[in-house]
Amino acid sequence: FFQKTLTAIKNWFTLFGWSKGQNPISVPYSLRRDVCKVQMTSSQETGFKQNLGKDTKTVYDMVFHLSGQLLPGVTSSKALPLDPVERILQLHWQHSTLLAFLKSQGAYLPHVMPEFLLEPDDYKKWIKVQTALKVDEKNSDMLSGKHLFILEDSIFETMSKRAWTDVLLQIYKVFVLTRVSSRNITDQLSLESVQKMPRIKSEPLSSNIYSPYERTILAWLNKHYEKNRKTVWKDCQKGGVPPMRWIVNFDRDLLDGLVLAAQLAAYCPYLIATHFVRMYTNPKSHEQFLHNCLILVNAMHAVSLAIDIKV
Repeated sequence: FFQKTLTAIKNWFTLFGWSKGQNPISVPYSLRRDVCKVQMTSSQETGFKQNLGKDTKTVYDMVFHLSGQLLPGVTSSKALPLDPVERILQLHWQHSTLLAFLKSQGAYLPHVMPEFLLEPDDYKKWIKVQTALKVDEKNSDMLSGKHLFILEDSIFETMSKRAWTDVLLQIYKVFVLTRVSSRNITDQLSLESVQKMPRIKSEPLSSNIYSPYERTILAWLNKHYEKNRKTVWKDCQKGGVPPMRWIVNFDRDLLDGLVLAAQLAAYCPYLIATHFVRMYTNPKSHEQFLHNCLILVNAMHAVSLAIDIKV
């Protein structure tokens, strides 16, 4: 389950997380690595700047693109300090600022510590620095109330991957999912046949699984499926018109491809004759489910909706 989630996140952020087109990412490796565009390099005791290139995209560029806001005090064009200790402290501060910013926007990340977002070698240096500070009585107040998590290499790698996965999920939640508008909900539900169905409430406390934005999307799926099922499959070659259904989740109710096909048909009705009439409207076997999803993905490709969804 986690691997599928990670793959979906990686694909979405690769395609839509950046300005000026796609930018392949790996979780957590490229996100941990690309934290600044300029690197200070030491050569014979003289430091000089090595520009990593304007094409280097950092997690801060991604947050700016999706939110339109700059992180306070953080700029990816500024080089990290050359001194190892100062560099680690600066990186940790940047990650702390990122987490604080996301939390201020409504992200839920109490389990993610800034040090989990560091690279493994930097994490070891961070532990070493903090252990030294803890021993130093003069600086003991810096760690007051904070617990130091000392993790083994393999456990840290697992924790870091999970932390970055959750950070990306929360970035999606607070900057992308919140764009879903409920303005047209009343219009969507005015259809007589939809009115006969139980209403999906968008109030915050009406579900402990889905947010109001996700429930707005479910209402939109219900509206288009009910409105279009008789039109899309009236001349179906593999069954009659599919029965009415109540779409209440994003996994089981979408498995047979019919609901998503109805959404596509609402905006691209010319796909009905070329693709959707060949779908099984009452699929029973795995082969029939696969057949429907093949047609759906081919239809998406036909309208250049290339979002890398596998059948």
